[in-house]
Amino acid sequence: MAAMAGMGSMSNFVAVASTGELLERCKGCPAVVFFWAPWHEPSKAGGQMEQVFMALAEQHQDIVCIKAEAEACPEVAAKYAVRVVPTFCFIKADGGLADRVEGANPPLVAERMASFVALARGETVAGSEGAPAQPTQTLRQRVEGLINNAPIMLFMKGSALEPRCKFSRKMVDILNKEGASFSSFDVLTDEEVRAEVKLYASWPTYPQLYIKGEFIGGIDIVEELQKEGELKSLLGKVVPDHSDFHQQGAAAPLEDRLKALIARAPVMLFMKGSPQEPQCGFSRQIVLLLEEINASFSSFDILQDQEVRQGLKKFSEWPTYPQLYIDGELIGGLDIVREMHEAGELKELIPASSIGGAK
Repeated sequence: MAAMAGMGSMSNFVAVASTGELLERCKGCPAVVFFWAPWHEPSKAGGQMEQVFMALAEQHQDIVCIKAEAEACPEVAAKYAVRVVPTFCFIKADGGLADRVEGANPPLVAERMASFVALARGETVAGSEGAPAQPTQTLRQRVEGLINNAPIMLFMKGSALEPRCKFSRKMVDILNKEGASFSSFDVLTDEEVRAEVKLYASWPTYPQLYIKGEFIGGIDIVEELQKEGELKSLLGKVVPDHSDFHQQGAAAPLEDRLKALIARAPVMLFMKGSPQEPQCGFSRQIVLLLEEINASFSSFDILQDQEVRQGLKKFSEWPTYPQLYIDGELIGGLDIVREMHEAGELKELIPASSIGGAK
């Protein structure tokens, strides 16, 4: 195995900051990827789980150990259905997922790491009676997780920015023309997923479009739906309603839109998904905190509007989601909200008129 640039004296430990770098480090060799977030105390630099991971990397120096910020590597995080931090993914040399551990559980991570290393070396794992360890997540579960990773999900060859076939390019052009905010998965990066999605949909070719978890079709069907005006209706089920901004005119500046959204309710949460169906672990946790103090709040799903998703980061000078606003003021993300909740300060900030549950 080729030596890798890492931290300290460990040639097998490396921190990456992009999807491209992560894919390059994983190429052709078994690897363990530690997905983390800067707001998560046990995972960030110097935190408990980073120290555990580095100790395990030092112990198993023939396995590539990669620390990757989940939001900086969204395509790979989606590929392996990473929804909470920390998540440890044990990846085979062919790119398939061998095992995973969710949450800060050092003993379990160490146990799974030892099993993964033994299997990578071709050794028999104790208690397995010669049979390979079974993954904790089946391929079908991975595919279902990918399909439901976003309200509009496109399985294609290449990425939305760089399609690798003319049919995928056509599909991207159609969705962009319709103003749809969508996520995509490059089937060229994972043969297992590529084959399983075909079986799941009973559809032999790519691209494939899913809306709210339901298979719509390939390029021919989508083109026909567009011509008949039905595609816009299907996309309309998940495209955000911008009626709040109609009085401002179609060309209203983004900053005005953001201010109007923030002012929509005394307690306003920008999140991934909805309070009923959060689409990431961080959003789920902040919803639970607000519900615990019986706060009445409105929310906006940033997965359905890329303009708002990117614009609000700059407007608030806060790089991640969820984001909580009270009376028009940014309170912060999950880490700050959690600290305020534990200190008993969060409920004091909620206006008396906003006690009663999510809107």
